[in-house]
Amino acid sequence: MIEKDLDTRFKEAVRKASKMTQASLPQDVQLRLYAYYKQATIGTMEIRQTSKFHLRDAFKINAWMQISHITAEEAKENYIEIINSL
Repeated sequence: MIEKDLDTRFKEAVRKASKMTQASLPQDVQLRLYAYYKQATIGTMEIRQTSKFHLRDAFKINAWMQISHITAEEAKENYIEIINSL
């Protein structure tokens, strides 16, 4: 059996995640998935100051910043691992 490539497995995990409800996932898991997704698809975040401050956004930014040292490939693998463990 040929192992699927990382991008294919990542897209499948994102598809699975999109079918999950927020109520079915603890908030810490939601934040980790958000951070890994952003790191995998955008890369290291650039912080911009805005006049609007939302506490929810601060938690999301913090989660993303905490994993900003990993590569996009590592972020995809971590995202896949979390989705497959649910």
